[in-house]
Amino acid sequence: METRMLQSAETLATPKRRKLSSMRKRQIRAAFLFILPGLLLFLVFNLYPLIKSFQISFYEWSIMPGRASTFVGLDNYLRAFQDPIARLSFRNTLLYTLITVPGQMTLAMLAALLLNQLGRGRGVYRLLYYLPVITSWVIVALLFRYMFQSPNGFINYLLVDVLQVVEKPIGWLQSAKTANIPIWVLGTWKGIGWSMVIFLAGLTTIPNDLYEAAAIDGAGSWHRFWHITLPLLRPTVVFTLVVLLIGGLNVFLPVVLVTNGGPLQQTEVILSYMYHQAFDFLDFGYGSAMSFMMAVFIIVLSFIQIRFFRQPEEIR
Repeated sequence: METRMLQSAETLATPKRRKLSSMRKRQIRAAFLFILPGLLLFLVFNLYPLIKSFQISFYEWSIMPGRASTFVGLDNYLRAFQDPIARLSFRNTLLYTLITVPGQMTLAMLAALLLNQLGRGRGVYRLLYYLPVITSWVIVALLFRYMFQSPNGFINYLLVDVLQVVEKPIGWLQSAKTANIPIWVLGTWKGIGWSMVIFLAGLTTIPNDLYEAAAIDGAGSWHRFWHITLPLLRPTVVFTLVVLLIGGLNVFLPVVLVTNGGPLQQTEVILSYMYHQAFDFLDFGYGSAMSFMMAVFIIVLSFIQIRFFRQPEEIR
């Protein structure tokens, strides 16, 4: 009797299972059809160029039709370690990142804390701080280039004629010692608004009860920031730091538009030097090799940051 009941129950359940399985297959097919256009675009315009570029990095690549490319193995990678301009470019890239990232985060945190205290007008000030982010890199880079021109740029006019802190105009873009300064200022100024919005979003999630309890206990503004705000913003700070470091190591447009790597290649960064090697001198193999070396460095650095800065319970 029990055997017959079990058989009948299985007989009834089988059509339901088949129906569910068929519905699931239809849902998977529908989802795949929606994903397919984007997947094809990704494969054609992202994955294939990435694989092809990796292949090119092992060749002395020729773009002339019918002319064979010469396989050179790891020579392009070894050349990057021996190239003094490549080492200078890497140093300039690191220097740009080490200056602009802390500058952006510090000023953005200060702006976010100030805006978080405002009752009215917060949206207007947030828009004003965010305007540099949505402004075209080309426009602001050329503007900074004209501001730092010598001798008739606005910065020299301000320093010489208005403030009178220097006697003669400074050749900002003509000297290797000062040519990086406009790039650092531009990179810091343009990124403050983005980090500020991220920090401001994190500040809104912190309960006011914590600040009120700390104030009742006699904690000052600095202690409330150090013991309440900063610990609770730790995930936001880690995320912002990782993103800004990746962006800093990929600096390209400010350098190309403001100095174009000059004077005498003294302001070259990795991406600008790679660009000049590939598209000015048609040395695509060397340019591709440098791009993959930089990509590996960024991946390793990002992984170390996440492991080092996050709490143990956040990593699990």
